[in-house]
Amino acid sequence: MAGITTTYKNPIYLQSSFSMLLFFASWGIWWSFFQIWLTSESAGLGLTGAQVGTLYSVNSLATLILMFAYGAIQDRLGDRKHLATILASVTVLIGPFCTWVYQPLLQSQFMAGVLIGAIVLSTGFLAGVGLFEALTERYSRRFNFEYGQARMWGSFGYALVALAAGFLFTINPMLNFWIGSVLGLAHLLLLVLGRTNRQPVIAAGSGRKILSPATTPTIREMFRLFRLPSLWLIILFVMLSWTFYTVFDQQMFPEFYTGLFESPETGQRVYGILNSIQVFVEAAMLGIIPLVMRRIGIRSALLLGVAIMFVRIISCALVDDPVLVSAIKMLHAIETPLFILPIFRYFTLHFNPALSATLYMVGFQVSAQIGNVILSTPLGALHDRMGYQQTFIVISLVVLLAGIYGFFALKKDDQQVDGDPFMRHAKAAMNS
Repeated sequence: MAGITTTYKNPIYLQSSFSMLLFFASWGIWWSFFQIWLTSESAGLGLTGAQVGTLYSVNSLATLILMFAYGAIQDRLGDRKHLATILASVTVLIGPFCTWVYQPLLQSQFMAGVLIGAIVLSTGFLAGVGLFEALTERYSRRFNFEYGQARMWGSFGYALVALAAGFLFTINPMLNFWIGSVLGLAHLLLLVLGRTNRQPVIAAGSGRKILSPATTPTIREMFRLFRLPSLWLIILFVMLSWTFYTVFDQQMFPEFYTGLFESPETGQRVYGILNSIQVFVEAAMLGIIPLVMRRIGIRSALLLGVAIMFVRIISCALVDDPVLVSAIKMLHAIETPLFILPIFRYFTLHFNPALSATLYMVGFQVSAQIGNVILSTPLGALHDRMGYQQTFIVISLVVLLAGIYGFFALKKDDQQVDGDPFMRHAKAAMNS
């Protein structure tokens, strides 16, 4: 892998990193307070837990349908950015859509608002995030840079806007959506004006494969993935771990956290600051975790990520002090890179790398969305009936079971290597 100096001179790395930064900034400026906007009585829509669960379920259903299509289309497109440009065009519309269409419909015709919102939000953002990540990962393998070092700029962009999001939200929640449109426009211009037509740059002696038009997968190869038992094993692992964790972190934690303070406004401002700090640390960890993976391996990194998920969720169930809960939330900055980076590498290690977009969409993003469709409404109703603490205990136990299952189901790094081989530092030293 290229050194740091070489990486920062790589124009494809710079374009990919800036694309990640702008996309996550345009998403994070409103997404970081989306659940609070939906549930807040004073500054938002005042929806119940069951209503929020229904909205998230429908969003996830629309997202998983689109992700199937996005993965297949992008694998056929290869390096080309046509689909990414279309999605960026949708993100530009988030401000006017939420102001003049989404909010009025959710308040007057709830299900109509849910359905129309699911189409728009999923097209540009909820399904789009997987597409942009998969495209960046593909570039990293073709143009010799570390995916995590590009993806960390996405977290950096999210952190920058999260710092301002809490203050903007207390002034007018619609400001968050309109700034999202402005950032989306900047991202669209980058995709339209940027060029990625350079020849692939692969480090000498790396042994890494170059994707070429000749290796473009066929539709039959894509559908043949669903006949692989090993893919279904990882899908179940994702549904039991990442899906439950996502419902906890996105659908429940923001309101739980802001409710620990004397006033909602204070909680919202502190949450914005904490969220920004957490994502700044997450961005740094995205650059560090690839080094950790080289030390402990892909499978061990995934299992460590699940262990941190469990600790964070169960800790929130047992603690109600805002200072302690704030410290616990910082675990998210470690957990997310420990799951996202190894899961991507797991797919390119054990499956055909030419199908990386489809594998990531189906094996990770789609399976997580299926879980959200199934779980969001019942877990929202469970919260309405039992409260946050009991619901968190239930979720944490499921994640613990996922870790135990993963210990037996996940393949070791030297088993069934049908993709790009992975060598830990210790083994590399022995072979040198």
